[in-house]
Amino acid sequence: MSLPHYVVDMRSDTVSSPTIEMREAMCTAAVGDDVYGEDPTVLKLEQKSIDLFKKQAALFVPSGTMANLLAIMVHCHRRGSEAIVGDLSHTFLYEQAGAAQIAGVQLTTIQNRTDGTFCLDELQRKMHLYDDCHEPLTSLVIVENTHNMCGGKVIPLRWLDELISICKNKEMTNGKTIALHMDGARVFNAAQYLNESVARIARDFDSVCFCLSKGLSAPVGSVLLGSKTFIAEARRLRKVLGGGMRQCGILAAAGLVALEKIVPLLPEDHRRTRRIAQAINNLRSSNFNVDLDNVHTNILLIHMINPKISASSFAKRLAEVTQKELNENITITDETGQEMRGIQLKVSSRDWTYARIVLYNQISDKDIEYAIKKIEYVIQEYDHNLVLGKIC
Repeated sequence: MSLPHYVVDMRSDTVSSPTIEMREAMCTAAVGDDVYGEDPTVLKLEQKSIDLFKKQAALFVPSGTMANLLAIMVHCHRRGSEAIVGDLSHTFLYEQAGAAQIAGVQLTTIQNRTDGTFCLDELQRKMHLYDDCHEPLTSLVIVENTHNMCGGKVIPLRWLDELISICKNKEMTNGKTIALHMDGARVFNAAQYLNESVARIARDFDSVCFCLSKGLSAPVGSVLLGSKTFIAEARRLRKVLGGGMRQCGILAAAGLVALEKIVPLLPEDHRRTRRIAQAINNLRSSNFNVDLDNVHTNILLIHMINPKISASSFAKRLAEVTQKELNENITITDETGQEMRGIQLKVSSRDWTYARIVLYNQISDKDIEYAIKKIEYVIQEYDHNLVLGKIC
């Protein structure tokens, strides 16, 4: 009986799996009731996070979406407040309008630049800083770092410092307090790219969160950090959002392994991402391209130049195996050297003009080799069919 095709899943680093060491740590974790603040493994994870980020306090939560919502709810404590975000931010696009739906907070957007930043002059124009009963109260600015939908871009420290100089200058905010929150789901990737500490990157932000279950390979969880007062209120609000997890040291144990063992491996993900980008760039396709010079971390966007090609059709083709490609040796050989198997590559696409690839700990150099083999074949197939007019 033929073996199933070989699957390389690069849709997201959320499909990463906990390592054997994580599973062992979870099995033996000391636990208590975290709602009472008595789970020793959770307390250890929170303290480890405090030490890394140099913040006063930390809170373990089920997800990054909850962490961001908690930050919004604490910083924008009055209903009818406003938070300003990039128009491609995860908070705006992919968190179900939780700020409005649950917190009663308006999200005002500024167009993200390709590097993940936005125009600071426009930020100042959009802030509502006067006591006008017609307007919302600008209370918060949110920055995503690294920036997912801009291709894993690392936000420049110089730009962050300029943003901080605006929001923390009472002369520029009409005496108002404008809080800063960093959605740092992949901030450890940013730290590796910049060769800086996460403490430096988030230094002047009032709050920051990071995800354990993306590229860090833990099964569940994010950590939210800020001042003791901020975290005390976030802890209270976590309960009403359903985030009190009781004996969740079993989950926190995996997070501790992630911080100690997976973070140092992130540069390998970055190297492998760049390897795929280089291979695509070398094809010199007139229908697909990548921004090779700006591949920062573990996310790669493959752009469709030709409007006749959709990202969804490209993704669908990568996940298919045809008899023609098997005949042309777009295969792998099993361990016995006897059975040839096709390659199914899973990538992410929606109604975008690009397909997204995200790497993580379980993607090996062999997987990269197979992914490149499949991508090169499919791109050349598209190029050939377009020349022949087979794609309309």
